[in-house]
Amino acid sequence: MTVFIEGLQSAFQMLVSLDPDVLAITWRTIHVSTVATCISVLIGIPIGTALALTRFKGRGLWVSLINFGMGLPPVVVGLATWLMLTRYGPLGMLGLLYTPTAMILAQAIIASPIVAGFSLAAIQSVNPKLLLQIRALGATRLQYLRLLLWEARLGILSAIIAGFGGVISEVGASMMVGGNIRGYTRVLTTATVLEVSKGKFELATALSIILLVLTFVIVSLLSYLQQRKAYPG
Repeated sequence: MTVFIEGLQSAFQMLVSLDPDVLAITWRTIHVSTVATCISVLIGIPIGTALALTRFKGRGLWVSLINFGMGLPPVVVGLATWLMLTRYGPLGMLGLLYTPTAMILAQAIIASPIVAGFSLAAIQSVNPKLLLQIRALGATRLQYLRLLLWEARLGILSAIIAGFGGVISEVGASMMVGGNIRGYTRVLTTATVLEVSKGKFELATALSIILLVLTFVIVSLLSYLQQRKAYPG
């Protein structure tokens, strides 16, 4: 309990004093997680939508792969990404290993199946009679998709929240492909692991508290947007 109290005091002091290292780590955490979430949204929502609206041979396999990917261990993703980006890997010539870009790539791979799976469930939960009515009114394909996504907006926002939660809390893949380099690839999760390994539990607790507060604020904003769309009045 003493460690937690001291960690809370340290977190408060760091934020009040605008500690440059903590601010840089926090901003890098926001940047990496936000970009990775946006990429996963651009990938996951179209895949989820396509699987929800089409029927083709092998669709069940694709759905199973999406559901499997939602529980994919981050360390496995980190290892696969590391092998792809290492000097002798297929993408080694890009020189992305141990950079924030590599961390974004790994986190986007982790989050994309989550967003796709939630989007698939959200679109499939839309009343089929409503879809038939939209078609009967002569809506174009683009209008149909827009109305469909609007009806599934609450589930889509849940997909975004779940995807963001999956990336901002990730540590294994980020450390493997980012290297936890101070001032360059260190984020709140990897910094916390480092401080624990050094025995600095108060500082690790402070960083964890900052991470929790940051996550709560962002998720609360997304939840507010979700509920506002649920009850626009």
